[in-house]
Formats: sequence, C-alpha cells, structure tokens
Amino acid sequence: MNIKISEVANLPSRFGDFKVKAFKEGQKEHLVIYKDDLAEVPIVRVHSECLTGDAIGSLKCDCRDQLEFALKLAQSTNGMVIYLRQEGRNIGLLNKINAYALQDKGLNTIEANHQLGFRADERTYEIVTRILHHFGIQKIKLLTNNPDKINSISNIEIVERIPIIMDSNKHNKDYLNVKKSEMGHLI
Repeated sequence: MNIKISEVANLPSRFGDFKVKAFKEGQKEHLVIYKDDLAEVPIVRVHSECLTGDAIGSLKCDCRDQLEFALKLAQSTNGMVIYLRQEGRNIGLLNKINAYALQDKGLNTIEANHQLGFRADERTYEIVTRILHHFGIQKIKLLTNNPDKINSISNIEIVERIPIIMDSNKHNKDYLNVKKSEMGHLI
C-alpha cells in the first residue's frame, strides 16, 4: 500500500488547538487530528466521513454528535481522531443518497445497501494501523462501538474500548437499533 503523508499543520478549532496531518491512500485522503503532546496511551477515535451528518447536521445518524464528542475528548485527554474518507460506509455520496431514498421508502440501512448491490458495510481499516505506527503509537484506548474497528486494528494493543453512546432521536432511533441488532455494534 503506497501512502503519501503531508507535513504537519496547526488547526485551531472551536474544540481546541490541534495538529493535523493528511495520509493519501490511493484516491482517498484521510485526516489525523491530534494533540501535539499525545498521551502515552491516547484515546483514539476512528471516524468515517459522513458529509450529511458531520457537515450538515443530519438527524438520520449520530455521526456529527460522535465526531464532536471525540474532538472534545481528544482536546481534554491529548488524544487523536482519525478521520477516514469512507463516505456512506464506503459506498460514496451518490450511493449513500440513493440508500437514503430507499430508506425513505421503508428499507433499513442494511437492506438499502443490499438493494444497491453493496454489503452492509464496505469500510476497511487497514490504514489505521499504518497511521498509528507512523506516530509511534503501540497502545491505544479505542473510542468505538463498532466491533469491526476493534478486530481490524493489528499490531496495536487496545488496552480499553471506550463506548461512544449518543442520544437517539425520532429520525435515527431505528438506524441505531439496526446497528446494534444486525451489525453487532456495542451500543
């Protein structure tokens, strides 16, 4: 896997002052947001891109709430957020919107992906181990509910899994139930 790595830049944000570094993997460009003085065993959030949630504030998911929680936690604990460019569980924005349209007709998130010819979740996480090794990180506390993230991180000791539970609303309640009951998320 050929990976290009950017320089380090400062990123002052409403969540605090961070450093950022980009990692280009093929056509995907991922972003690592971290505190300059990372904890010895940092809390790490692996967050997959969700334009509708992260940027627009969609209520169909809990992505923005999770991202903001993770950034606040990274600020207060000298942690890290790895922002993976895997829109719509890695089916892309166009297909994600088509999946939304199918969900509007009554399909759940998994059924919609299947209807479009995709698996329930097309994301991969191999780059995460490479990123953590780049930073010299050997142990982490992983902020996740997703067992696939836990199982995909290799050669890094996960000393603790920290749940990330957000309040549900009438628009994402069924979505969160499907993540728990059908995708095995630890909610």
